[in-house]
Amino acid sequence: MRKIILSLRQVVFIMATVLFCFQCYAQTIPSSELIKDAKQYDGKNMTYQGEVVGDIMIRGLYAWLNVNDGSNAIGIWIRKDFIKGIQYIGSYQAKGDIVEVSGIFNHACPEHGGDLDIHAESVRTLRSGVSIEHAVNNKEIKVALGLSCMMILVWLLYSRTKKQQSD
Repeated sequence: MRKIILSLRQVVFIMATVLFCFQCYAQTIPSSELIKDAKQYDGKNMTYQGEVVGDIMIRGLYAWLNVNDGSNAIGIWIRKDFIKGIQYIGSYQAKGDIVEVSGIFNHACPEHGGDLDIHAESVRTLRSGVSIEHAVNNKEIKVALGLSCMMILVWLLYSRTKKQQSD
């Protein structure tokens, strides 16, 4: 009997160790589902993931940022100290950081004029963004220079004609 209890303890210990060693993260909800079923998620704690895009707008101790999951962007109301880890914001010049935001979803936030938003309680950067370099097209430069020269020539001819008419 004693051996059975000892064996049972070992099994329970091993199972508990294995179960607690795994890190479990909440399943993220896509923006299309949040928008479609907004009333169902209203006031609930949820997780949303996407690229930080646009501008970060500081409002006192808080800030607004937009997170786009590829379908839609959702406004995130976040404590200003949470944004310090964000390095890249999606734009023409950069691919933004991919973040996971956990917080309270609001279908029609009374604090922010009835907007759909998430009040973040935590933000985790999953992948850092990168700068994007765009190649300069030599053909486009030549066309722009040619058009500029033509515009200057037209302006000179117009000025000269106008001067001759006034004399």
